[in-house]
Amino acid sequence: MSGEWLGYVAATLTTVAFVPQAVKTLRTRDTRAISLGMYLVFTVGLCFWLAYGIALGSWPMILSNIVTLALALLILALKLRHG
Repeated sequence: MSGEWLGYVAATLTTVAFVPQAVKTLRTRDTRAISLGMYLVFTVGLCFWLAYGIALGSWPMILSNIVTLALALLILALKLRHG
C-alpha cells in the first residue's frame, strides 16, 4: 500500500467518524454535552489542516478536511444556535 492510499484510508476513517455526531446533533438539536471551546479550536485547526493540505497538494488531506470542516461547522453552528 502506497503512502497516498494510507492517506486516503486515514482521511476516510477520521472524516466518517464525525458523521454520526453530526446526524445526531441535527436530529435532536441537543448540543448541551458538546464543548463550545473544543469545537471552536477544532474548527480553526481544521482550517489550518486544509491550508496545509492545499500547500502540499495532498488530495487526501484536502478532501477529508473539506468534508470534516463542513461537518464541524454544522455542529458548531447548531451549538451556537441551540446552546
